[in-house]
Amino acid sequence: MKRIYFLLLIIYILSSSNAFSQNLKLSVNGDSDTENQVIDSLNYLKTHKDYLSISSELDSIQKTLLKIGYIENKLGDITKVNDSVFSAKIHLKKRYHTIYIYYDKNLLDESLLNLVSNRVNDTCFVLPIEEVEDKLNFINSKITSAGLPFSKLQLSDIAVNNNILKAHLLIESDVKKRIIDDIIIRGYEKFPRSYLKHYLKIKRNQIFDLGKIKSKTEQLNDLRFANQIKSPEVLFTKDSTTLYIYVEKSKSNSFDGFLGFGTNEDTNKLQFDGYLNLSLTNNLNYGESFRLLYKSDENDQKTFQTQLTLPYIFSSPLGIDLQLYIFKRDSSFTTVNQFAKLHYQINSKHKIYSGITSTQSNNLLNNSTPNLITDFDSSYFTSAYEYIHPQSSQSYNLLFPINASFYLETNFGKRKTSTLIENQKQFSLSGFKIFNFNSRNSVFIKIDGKTLISDTYFENELLRFGGINSIRGFEENSLLADSYGVLNSEYRFQLGNAMYVHTITDVAYFENKITNTIEKLFGYGFGFGILTNSGLLKLNYANGKSENQKFKLSNSKIHISLTANF
Repeated sequence: MKRIYFLLLIIYILSSSNAFSQNLKLSVNGDSDTENQVIDSLNYLKTHKDYLSISSELDSIQKTLLKIGYIENKLGDITKVNDSVFSAKIHLKKRYHTIYIYYDKNLLDESLLNLVSNRVNDTCFVLPIEEVEDKLNFINSKITSAGLPFSKLQLSDIAVNNNILKAHLLIESDVKKRIIDDIIIRGYEKFPRSYLKHYLKIKRNQIFDLGKIKSKTEQLNDLRFANQIKSPEVLFTKDSTTLYIYVEKSKSNSFDGFLGFGTNEDTNKLQFDGYLNLSLTNNLNYGESFRLLYKSDENDQKTFQTQLTLPYIFSSPLGIDLQLYIFKRDSSFTTVNQFAKLHYQINSKHKIYSGITSTQSNNLLNNSTPNLITDFDSSYFTSAYEYIHPQSSQSYNLLFPINASFYLETNFGKRKTSTLIENQKQFSLSGFKIFNFNSRNSVFIKIDGKTLISDTYFENELLRFGGINSIRGFEENSLLADSYGVLNSEYRFQLGNAMYVHTITDVAYFENKITNTIEKLFGYGFGFGILTNSGLLKLNYANGKSENQKFKLSNSKIHISLTANF
């Protein structure tokens, strides 16, 4: 007999568990078909696991109705239709479309209210009921950014008077505005402090605005020598505000070189050319950079260049750029160029320059024609503008960290020879842009152009271009012009995060008034790049030809370069 009772108890428990585990259905209705349509448009959840979930959903429906203007909605009876179905009644009542909010003009500036409402007077402003929450959050964010991070806004005394919905706006905030009392850098304690003040524009005694601070510290990732580890943090005490910025030092030195080889058209022998490019950045924890370039190519041309950049000298917003450039072409002439520029970093992307440039060139051929190669000295006043835009955080790429770059320079001055002084002008423009279609496909477009405007021209002052960093498929610095323009384009396809292949399509136009030459040049080819442990290895194969020249395989050039970071 006991076994029978025990068996019946098990059956009852199992059947009860099955009944309790079944889903419950919720149906919500209003007082009319119109109200039913409003409630159904909310797309509320109709299936629930228990009665607590039903109660929570009804509360959510009422809050949603409140936000869209049914502030007087009331929950009626909840009826259990059967074991699994519940029916609820909500009385929507009148819908209000606007609300009149009264405020204290001593606590809230009218100009701020004009940003959220087009109906503002000395005592109140009017908002659409659906926008109240967003607009109040906006107002609060503006108050917070003014150095009051603990401000709170709320509506009180909400009431209907003569069918008009009214409320009072209460503001709770600190009496005294918060300022940044101290800035502590963690991770890279020797980070140059001048970059905080002039690059990020974060400094002590500044009004505290956490939103702006986070936006500014993200610019640390645009520096070559440092990046942000995590978002900044703040320590609030009763009398002070301390900002913590987390930075780490990154590898910023680079060594770049390439090896090129091709067939000499005169001797039909294989010839080699190449260059070395050393860049040192922030080794003194000052943000300084130093570049050393040495280049020797198959045309018996030698280039030596050093450049030093010192940012924020004497903790001022100004920096200085110095350069020495020496060029020697076989036994024909040497040219020495020097410049000194002051630069001002407007923000992380924009920079302007102003300075002086001097050039001295010496003729090494005693019997040269004076109109071709002549001793001269020139000096210019220089001004320039630079724009650099890194890749966005969504499309950041280790292979291509810069998305766009633009540089414009103007030079006005004079050239002196032993017999003549002439006014001259020089203009140069360079820039590139990467168009990202997706994570693998992109198009790279680069432009480079220079022009020298003068009454007369000497061969040893002409502009030189051609090679891996100009129009590919031609020898390094083998092309002479008083004006030229180069358009480089590549279609790039990434095989992975560290490897890509690309096409090469280069077009150039140049003029040489000494030889009365106007010509168009073309370069075609392909290449690839691999990011190795040593650095970025690139190989380009390109064939160059002029507009009226036939394609020759012997004109092809292979360029190999390696940029190593350390």
